[in-house]
Amino acid sequence: MLKVKRINCCLGKNLILKDISFQLIKGDFLGIAGPNGSGKTTLLRTISGILPLTKGKVYLERKDIGKIDKKGIAKKIAMVPQNTFINFPFTAKEVVTMGRTPYLHRFERERKKDLKKVKESMLITKTWELRDKKITEISGGELQRVVIAQALAQDTELLFLDEPTSHLDINHELEILSLITRLNREHLLAVILVTHNLNLVARYCKKLILLKEGKIYAQGEVEDVLTSENIKNVYHIKALVKKHPLTGSIYTLPLCFDGKKENIRKKERIHLICGGGSGSTLMRELWDRGYEVSVGVINVFDADFETATLLNLPVVGEAPFSPITDESYRKNLRMIRDSEVTILAEVPFGKGNLLNLKTVKQALKERIKVVVINKTPIQERDYTKGEAMQIFEDLKRDGAVFVKNEAEALSLIEKTLSPDSVI
Repeated sequence: MLKVKRINCCLGKNLILKDISFQLIKGDFLGIAGPNGSGKTTLLRTISGILPLTKGKVYLERKDIGKIDKKGIAKKIAMVPQNTFINFPFTAKEVVTMGRTPYLHRFERERKKDLKKVKESMLITKTWELRDKKITEISGGELQRVVIAQALAQDTELLFLDEPTSHLDINHELEILSLITRLNREHLLAVILVTHNLNLVARYCKKLILLKEGKIYAQGEVEDVLTSENIKNVYHIKALVKKHPLTGSIYTLPLCFDGKKENIRKKERIHLICGGGSGSTLMRELWDRGYEVSVGVINVFDADFETATLLNLPVVGEAPFSPITDESYRKNLRMIRDSEVTILAEVPFGKGNLLNLKTVKQALKERIKVVVINKTPIQERDYTKGEAMQIFEDLKRDGAVFVKNEAEALSLIEKTLSPDSVI
């Protein structure tokens, strides 16, 4: 349906798009993502014929788009722009009816089939109740839904969406994207979605183009393109990319900027004992605040292990479904001895990871500072027939500091490691 072949586009003297190539077939749902200034909107405006090409070709159903008149393009491509400004007080219905313009001769009035399409488009976007309201008197979210209704009324085989849900609340965002997904699947409507929201891309798109500085950095199936490494190289942030247990689609969890923080690292090292995802937030917060962080002992399939690996933190890993070995215990203890403070996260304890708790007890004996997060009482996390509870009593007796949550732990760490303070 659409073939983009090695196109360049300049705005003034600035080369915005460089050697872009891709193609779109019937039923495709393509996402275009990238940082601000990467050329996403310019690409959409160029392939729809709004901006002129500096180099290359765009083919619409095998025809050079440069040789197709505007009405011909409008019968094939509908576009929802990023921002819509309408100063004249048209009614919402009049604005949606403008989507039928490509099918009318000059001065021709709308026919029954045109008005039917307008009503149908307004009903499915839930804007029919706005039909008699002035466009200048409705909210930004309502206006966005009216503009989407106009694009649907245009009844094209290609739909271009530039940040279509930026003004919508989450309810209408889900409704609109679910509607477009249904049209894509049932009517093989080909869709290009430009968005900053990588999770939106991951949930709804089949393919993805990742732009960086006007060039295609990566393109292909969403799961192949949306990787931690690509996000790091394009957005300069570290992020986890996981599969959502309910939707089955992948999602991203930004962790921190990937700037060179080595020069602003604090000297203090914090050792974190965690597991089951209990330490990921703490790792990120401590890392962002400039502390050296080490982690252990964690199962190598654990979410906390993945976070530690992504942040390049020293970590003691253990084989899946295996108890902590004596070797891992010793490595963990060495890391604790190299740290200023050890934090024990809210971890459930069984026989397999009880050595982690014994390591903390040993740390206190060696006069190493220990902070214990105890929002959920140990009684509800103890699967060792009381052995973990007994060690917790020993930790209290030996001077560990108990706090209610991560925020309190972080605050305490900041105060503790400032000059002239004591824990």
